[in-house]
Amino acid sequence: MDLSVVDLSPVPDDGTATDAYANTVEAAQQAERLGYERFWVAEHHAMASKIAGTTPEVLLGHLAAETDSIRLGSGAVLLNHYSPFKVAEAFGALDALAPGRVDAGLGRANGSPAADRALGTERRVANPDEDHSEKIEAVANHLYDDYPDDHPYADLEIARSGEDPPVPWVLGSSASSAAIAGELGMRFCFAAFIRPQFAEPAFEEYREQFEPSELAGGIDEPEGMVAVNAVCAETDEQAARLRAMAEASYQRMARGEIGTTPSVEEAIDELGSVPEPTPATLDADEWPRAISGSPETLDGLLSQLADRVGVDEVMIQHVVADHEDALRSHELLADGVGLTPR
Repeated sequence: MDLSVVDLSPVPDDGTATDAYANTVEAAQQAERLGYERFWVAEHHAMASKIAGTTPEVLLGHLAAETDSIRLGSGAVLLNHYSPFKVAEAFGALDALAPGRVDAGLGRANGSPAADRALGTERRVANPDEDHSEKIEAVANHLYDDYPDDHPYADLEIARSGEDPPVPWVLGSSASSAAIAGELGMRFCFAAFIRPQFAEPAFEEYREQFEPSELAGGIDEPEGMVAVNAVCAETDEQAARLRAMAEASYQRMARGEIGTTPSVEEAIDELGSVPEPTPATLDADEWPRAISGSPETLDGLLSQLADRVGVDEVMIQHVVADHEDALRSHELLADGVGLTPR
């Protein structure tokens, strides 16, 4: 099983975006050393005092200079806010900076009404799935210079490295995004840390709708990845303490407090106790929003979840306030799964 990382660039307590980005660079360099397959960064808006991951295309340019071999990508760039040509230009430039190792993770999401207005985004379109599908197809056509000669955009050029172009991925947390990925014949990554209950139906929809792609950058057979909130520590009990931060954060989000990460002690106090360790074997209908465990426990849990949706790669997301705890989690997990260090 391959492992990857998605990083939100959380701002440390009493820190700034500068500190958050420095932590993201350190996490990317560690992931590269440990043998993780890819390192993606996220796009969130209007909460920059807590989450500095607002512009993946900018942060990825810096990561390109600070890493050598790991694949770099967006998890995701929110395509509903932008023109496909501009997105393709950004990822073409990234490819020129990190030749042959860029992933263009394409998703969609609305933020607050004010943020959407500031981004010039129309919150309601006649057919959002059709609009999203057309934009994904357009990005792929620009990235691979695949418009027919008589198309109005045929003569548009983007920066290139001369090596493999950026690889497009469709990202989502719903069956509708899975269907789009399948119909276009694109790679698909499902965000199970957002809607774990839809992971299995989404991959079923993806495979049911899959058609070998006629697009450059597409694929002939389904290829997927599942993103999971997971934290690792030396023992199951220690890991459960760290998972308390994710559990408390989810409760806060349900109350409308978005983007805040409590300390371990604050989280346990809010929850009323330390969460029970995640069991080593999950019931067939059980997919927790966050899991935790020792390296051995998480190796088994991630294998169970990957097998359920038929993928060979898991992307790790976590909610951990302390940067050193986060790095240690990735280190232990790499050892538990048996990644080969670079």
